[in-house]
Amino acid sequence: MNAIIVSTLLGVIMMFCSWGIKSNQVQKNIALIGLLILIVANVAQLNGWLVINYDTKGMLKFNQFGLYTNTLLFALTFIYVWINGEEISKLSNTPADFYSLFFFILCGVSVLTSFDNLLMLFIGIEILSIPLYILTGADKKNMFSNEAALKYFLMGSFSTGILLLGITFIYGATGTFLMADPVVNKVTGMAQEQVMLSAGLILLFAAMNFKVSAAPFHFWTPDVYDGAPTVFTSFMATIAKAAAFVAFINVFGSQYKALAYSWTILLTFVILATLLVGNIIAVFQRSVKRMLAYSSIAQAGFMLFALYGKTDITNEAILLYAVVYSIATIGIFAVLIKMKENSFESFNGLSKAHPLLAFVTTVFLFSLAGIPLTGGFFAKYYMLSALVKAGAGLWLVMVAVVFAAISIYYYFKIVQAMYFATGESALGALPKNYAYKLLALAILLLVLGVFPNLLLNYLYF
Repeated sequence: MNAIIVSTLLGVIMMFCSWGIKSNQVQKNIALIGLLILIVANVAQLNGWLVINYDTKGMLKFNQFGLYTNTLLFALTFIYVWINGEEISKLSNTPADFYSLFFFILCGVSVLTSFDNLLMLFIGIEILSIPLYILTGADKKNMFSNEAALKYFLMGSFSTGILLLGITFIYGATGTFLMADPVVNKVTGMAQEQVMLSAGLILLFAAMNFKVSAAPFHFWTPDVYDGAPTVFTSFMATIAKAAAFVAFINVFGSQYKALAYSWTILLTFVILATLLVGNIIAVFQRSVKRMLAYSSIAQAGFMLFALYGKTDITNEAILLYAVVYSIATIGIFAVLIKMKENSFESFNGLSKAHPLLAFVTTVFLFSLAGIPLTGGFFAKYYMLSALVKAGAGLWLVMVAVVFAAISIYYYFKIVQAMYFATGESALGALPKNYAYKLLALAILLLVLGVFPNLLLNYLYF
């Protein structure tokens, strides 16, 4: 409850800052201080200090996993604003308006990690999504940004309708919006009220797949990510997506039992389609930004492995994957923002012009590909381990490894351009200490690639 209340108040405060404070740097600093306050408030509840107690009537349920997830996502937002604050300021004379939207999104994040009622799931998704529509169309003079915002809004509204229809069917079958375990017949393995409940869960599954850009509900992602301002694409592909995945897991952590044997078939189809579409189409992209959009679809395919069933390391796997993927993606988009072009050729010869920037870019790409000694390796290892422990066939693990190998090809195209291609990079002017900020992110990925338990141990303290 601390995070929901504090993030809302900070969002309102940032709205007034855009009116009363003219300095962009001061607005950024206030946003960073606000994020620190939000982290402290959430950690206080996590440790049982200064908890704002309020009877939610079963609508919200605060547990250690949800609160720790909040802490990590708030910390990632702090890193994002710390690195990209100057770029955000270029899009408006009042960047505090954007920071205000970030705080409202984090309010939605807090709801999605703690809901215990399907109505709160809907409210959390809407609080998260509506500010994202605005951020997508933030570059008002760019027709591609306007088009992306319209597509995102229309597709998002359509998926929300499917979500509400699914919730309606579930309520009709169970008589409650609460996230109670389905009653399963031990003989048949089927849930009571099977037809209506199954229809509702399948609709809910389709809507959540849209929110995390999983195939075959991914079609909006490349156009929206490509058209949105690059600095906001970075946020959409990381913190917002990670929160949607946590909500996805909260819903289907137990509800999948109602679908019985069809759940494995349905989930396997979506995962294979997501891995296939994301990786294969990414290979043929000429724009780095669009390649990263398809890459995010492929990464979603890996994160969907957490839905096969709860094991003793499922929570660890999804948290480590979400954090490592977010750090690497924020880093690579931060580099792309400073390029004058989005093509692979814009990275030509970057190692000669700026060796430190080329090094950190390589670390980010290696982590996304899952190369050992980076955080991405253990993220994929934990996710595949959770898949095996959930009882999935080894053939699915082998398919995942094959697609991970394919991803190395398109990530290494950037590495090849930086170190082996001739020509000059299209790197623009870098702010002071910008490369050193990215170096800190790269070091963090390398540390997590050797000591992943530094992140995971706090999940059970």
